[in-house]
Amino acid sequence: MVQDGGVSGVSGVSGTGATLSIGEFSKLTHLSVKALRHYHEVGLLVPAAIDRGSRYRRYEAAQARDAQLIRRLRALDMPIESIRVVTTAADGVARDEAISEHLSRMEGELVRTQQVVASLRSLLAEPQLDIGIERRRLDDLSALAIRADVSRRHVDSWCGAAFGELWSAVNDTGAEVSGPGGGLFSAAFFADDDGPVVAYIPVTSAPSSVPGRPEVVEVSGGDVLVATHVGPFADLDRTYAVLGATASDLGIAGDGAIRELYVVGPDVIDDPFRFRSEVCWPVDASA
Repeated sequence: MVQDGGVSGVSGVSGTGATLSIGEFSKLTHLSVKALRHYHEVGLLVPAAIDRGSRYRRYEAAQARDAQLIRRLRALDMPIESIRVVTTAADGVARDEAISEHLSRMEGELVRTQQVVASLRSLLAEPQLDIGIERRRLDDLSALAIRADVSRRHVDSWCGAAFGELWSAVNDTGAEVSGPGGGLFSAAFFADDDGPVVAYIPVTSAPSSVPGRPEVVEVSGGDVLVATHVGPFADLDRTYAVLGATASDLGIAGDGAIRELYVVGPDVIDDPFRFRSEVCWPVDASA
């Protein structure tokens, strides 16, 4: 069993010269003894030497830089395995790429957090939305689409990737776009937090072949109640609430997937507060 402390009979595991006890090294690096033990156990920061008899951990002062780097990356919530990539990178380019990828993920999370905060403030300031609702008949259409079972937790990233592939497919095939991109969200997606989702872009004529995941599908039309949502996707649930309540109050709610039409979305502008989406709630055609 490896222990901590002691000064005599040190057998170098790596490096030579004066070494520090784990407590002394903790002071140098601002990493707790508990954290240092854990980083040793997972092979992230291995002591420079371990005493043969006592099994005390010993560190070299030169290891302080690695320890400081680990502490900063952990403060950025970088996973242990990602930090291992950084600390074992063969060169500065590989190291910087690993750090840059994590920072990009953090920036994306920061944007999402800012949107949720803004959404909460909007909800508190205006508990009930006052939006116009119309009844509309949607026609059947042909589209390039990507279909998958998607969890609610990952739906934003899934949609972002799916629409990126769909627009690439449009460009590659020369397909003529006939309307805004849309998404179809099944009842299971809402009830179980995981279920079928379809991302699509309508086209006037279906290409004979499509590379990658996109496929040519027919999207069925139908009668819907429609409300226009202006703002981030994080606030769409408020428009859903108004539409669903209206369909229920009128006794015309129908079965089928909820449809979102991204009239002005990330493919047009970067500012999520200027997004314009239409939410389409299925209703009973006979009602």
